Amino acid sequence: MAHDPTLLLTAVDQVPFILTVFEGPELRVLTLNAATRAVIPGREFRRRPIREVLSDLMGQQIVDACHEVYRTGEPVDGREWRVHLTAPDGSVNELYVNFSITPWTVDGERRGVIGVGFDVTEMVRQRQDAAAQTAELRQRYEESRSVVTALQRELLPPGLPVLPGARVAASYLLAEADTAAGGDWFDAVAQRDGRIALIVGDVVGHGVRASGVMGQLRAVLQDRLEDGAGIVEALAAADRFASRVPAAHATTVVLVALDPVSGEITYCTAGHPAPLVITLDGSTRYLAPTGGAPLGTGGAFPVRSDRLDADELLLLYSDGILERPGRTHATSSSELAQVAADSAAGRALHDPAASPAERVCNQTVELLVRATGHTDDITLLAVQRVPVVPDMRLSLSASPIELRTTRRALGEWLTAVGATVEDTFALQHAMGELLANAIEHAGSSPSSTVTVQASLTPAGAVTASVRDEGKWQEPRASVTRGRGLALAAQLVDHLKVDRDAGGTAAAVEKLLSRPARLLDVAMATSPRPHRGEPRAEPEFRIVELPGGDETRVRVEGPLDATTAVPARQELLRRSRGGTVPLTVDLSAVTHLSSAGVSALHYVRGRHEAQKAALVLDAEAGSPAQLILALVSLSPRGA
Repeated sequence: MAHDPTLLLTAVDQVPFILTVFEGPELRVLTLNAATRAVIPGREFRRRPIREVLSDLMGQQIVDACHEVYRTGEPVDGREWRVHLTAPDGSVNELYVNFSITPWTVDGERRGVIGVGFDVTEMVRQRQDAAAQTAELRQRYEESRSVVTALQRELLPPGLPVLPGARVAASYLLAEADTAAGGDWFDAVAQRDGRIALIVGDVVGHGVRASGVMGQLRAVLQDRLEDGAGIVEALAAADRFASRVPAAHATTVVLVALDPVSGEITYCTAGHPAPLVITLDGSTRYLAPTGGAPLGTGGAFPVRSDRLDADELLLLYSDGILERPGRTHATSSSELAQVAADSAAGRALHDPAASPAERVCNQTVELLVRATGHTDDITLLAVQRVPVVPDMRLSLSASPIELRTTRRALGEWLTAVGATVEDTFALQHAMGELLANAIEHAGSSPSSTVTVQASLTPAGAVTASVRDEGKWQEPRASVTRGRGLALAAQLVDHLKVDRDAGGTAAAVEKLLSRPARLLDVAMATSPRPHRGEPRAEPEFRIVELPGGDETRVRVEGPLDATTAVPARQELLRRSRGGTVPLTVDLSAVTHLSSAGVSALHYVRGRHEAQKAALVLDAEAGSPAQLILALVSLSPRGA
């Protein structure tokens, strides 16, 4: 009886889990045990292909997985897969299953596949119910965590300076602990003498208290450094604060002063890990610790000197990147150096739009954390010495055709110095307004010229000016004029116009900055979106939107002093002089000057006089939408 195959089949049929056996290339059903038949009652299955028997699973990957196992001989496992099965009455049952699909071989020859599964629906549903019951508590926790994270964002620098001879980048990854944001911080301060002060600090603890102390210490150091203090003087001020505030006791800080022209660096490690230098050939070296004491502990702040060669990179960091789970300090230090060097050289993840400093700050965190996780905040601050970009100087004929040439030249220069797309947009628009005014003032003589200049100051501000040799013309009160200077003033930090007998000089100043990355765990292990470099400006044109209606159009390219008149004429032609409704999509406009704004105002005025609708559309974040938000012309109107 022990060898009776009928008894063996009876035993197999009674096993209390899903058991299936499929045979041959078509995976025809050899047997389904009782537990399996109970899940799919009423189906004909003997010697039928799996695609017929389990047709309702065809789009749910399980049938495909069986064929893949038969083809490759490699088993496939699944955990808590959600599946939908069609019942005889046409209703759909939802199940959760754990399963294993393995190849079935006989005498070394692949015969078919065997599937074993467990219905874990009840277990999953119980867990889902428990999760639903705690959803409110979880929401409250997330709200409190969001408050702490928002506080951290407000206390950290809103951006990093863009400076001559240096590229600065930073990233900050919050701890995975429930207390979330902690006491790490970074800062980069442009000093009066042209040096850059770089700081990474770490307050003991996490949560609102640590974040608050961090913000106070950062403010103390920033104030002293901006006032011209040296390393020892600035740290002494922070030390006095830490001595009075118990929560600031034993805060560690590394402070580096870099001269981007000579490459000379002076630094102090006040209880903090020493910075890492990444050289041109991909080698690395850690600077020697200075032996400084943590703040508030009564120690001194000795300073050491070193040098950063051209194109070399200096990385400051908090100990969270070293104290990752399962890693010794020596192993973490070695991994940090290797991954940072690979990231700087572009040998890690592909991100051609990022600078080496940005790659080091972003990719190093992602590559190290995804392997081990992390328990503490992680802060990285990097600076690379780069060649100083010469000032821009253009001498142009006083002709509107120079507007686009100048806009392109200014954009290329700003990209070279490291300006963001947003700052480039603002300066191109502001300078375009000043240049349009200067061309008008210079007169129509063939010998009339204007001069455009731009430079990046050691403080990280672009100063740019336009000079003409003509006669100043007072702005005339008109619905279609007089917006240029007002628009320029809203786009920059300072605007100044000087006029004398020799002509007019209009100058703007705007402080440049690049954003640091304040990450969460998901962002640290996912690709970084970027907006890329500014694209080449397309030619101006007006085209019909799909549908063949000439009163629904899209404007593309620059809408400036050279294209405003033909744009106004074409829009009025299509709307029969403003007598029929007109829809204008401005999302593809690359540059909207005050002349373009005036043209749109004129067209709107004609429509209002005829009581015909004019709809102006502009996608959020597009150049047109940003400019229209600054002037009295809403994106949509009637």
